[in-house]
Amino acid sequence: MKEATKKRVLVNKIVLTLATLSAVAGLMFLGWILFVLAYNGIEALNSNIFIYDGAPPGYKESGLRHALVGQAMLVVTATLIGVPAGLLAGTYLSEYGQNSKFANFIRDISDIMMSAPSIVIGAFVYAILVAPVGHFNGWAGSCALAIMMIPIILRTTDDMLSLVPQTLREAAAALGAPKYKVILQVVYRGAKTGIITGILLSIARIAGETAPLLFTSFSNSFFSTDMNQPIASLTVTIYNYATSPYADWQKLGWAAAFILALFVLGTNIIGRLIIKQRKR
Repeated sequence: MKEATKKRVLVNKIVLTLATLSAVAGLMFLGWILFVLAYNGIEALNSNIFIYDGAPPGYKESGLRHALVGQAMLVVTATLIGVPAGLLAGTYLSEYGQNSKFANFIRDISDIMMSAPSIVIGAFVYAILVAPVGHFNGWAGSCALAIMMIPIILRTTDDMLSLVPQTLREAAAALGAPKYKVILQVVYRGAKTGIITGILLSIARIAGETAPLLFTSFSNSFFSTDMNQPIASLTVTIYNYATSPYADWQKLGWAAAFILALFVLGTNIIGRLIIKQRKR
């Protein structure tokens, strides 16, 4: 009996040690990446980045204004498309479909969509929104990002609405409130913190995507707000500048990567704070 106990304790210590070392190794690599990114990004940051558009190598008046504006337009448009669609679909699953075969089928499809490679989504949108019109455009880029957002928001909304006690719905219905009012004024109110967190995390998820934009909005070296034409984005600009042989473009690439990392980090922190607030 004592031998068996000693063996279990030994195995537990070995597994605990391996797990701890793995966690430390992962944190070290993450810290290394963040340090390199911050070191090079902060060094490359200056006011020109926010004032000027991209220019040929060697020009001092060169910046990222075109990419910052383009990225904001793509993400905001994707949010306007993806959030209502994800919310409505999640509401259907939780409040109407519940455990029906069709609702479970949608849940399975959304789970698959969440793990689908982003380049596949980009190729799909290219086939339906870029190839027919014959040129890259901002709308296609936003649609590709929205398709990536919808499954995240759908599943988050479904899960959060399911956590609202059924007794609240029954109490509101007993007072004579129609179902849509019960959903809008009772169920949404009880789940709003979790839903907002899901939306923020989905925005952070799509903000760093490059592959789907290469197939859809592509990029633009000039300042443009025309969504019917190719439009610049921070992610594709990072790819183009970082792989160029010019030192000043590489510095701009570092600055763009640092700005994007700050945005994603800030969005995640806000999401975590909301979750923490909800638990209190």
